[in-house]
Amino acid sequence: MAQRPRISAGVRREEILQAAVSEFALKGLHGTSTETIAQRVGVSQPYLFRLYGTKKALFLASVERALDRVEEAFRQAALANPADPLPAMGEAYRQLLGRREELLMQMQSYAASSDPEVRALVRRRFGDLYRLVEDLSGATPNQVRDFFAVGMLLNVVASLELGELMGIEEWVTRCLQP
Repeated sequence: MAQRPRISAGVRREEILQAAVSEFALKGLHGTSTETIAQRVGVSQPYLFRLYGTKKALFLASVERALDRVEEAFRQAALANPADPLPAMGEAYRQLLGRREELLMQMQSYAASSDPEVRALVRRRFGDLYRLVEDLSGATPNQVRDFFAVGMLLNVVASLELGELMGIEEWVTRCLQP
């Protein structure tokens, strides 16, 4: 019987992180089992803990991953459209909403903010995103605040899959009309 090639710890860390984002996105910090994450990747639970230390550390890394992707999307959009970066960043965010697990991961980070470590990380990263949008867009404080307000509405719309109710539920149609 041929042996399977060894996979580096770095590759395994990435596989575990991807699986963790998926699991935490659906079940949150407290509802997710590290055993489920380990099984999904095909590693032992002790190996998962060897790479990440604790369940909370893995959750925090998952939050970082989700917010890194938002930050990168904003940077790329602003770079691609320097004349009008705010609408470009908004469109980039709308595109990210199609990656449901990452959106739900972001929402789970807010839900888990009763934990002081999670709250500290999410506050810091939200502040980083806010300042990034200010810096990249040159928008007024009201425009930036509106940008984030619409973004949160879009999070709710995507989380609840309200687009499926367009034309069926009148309130949804009103909510989603520009």
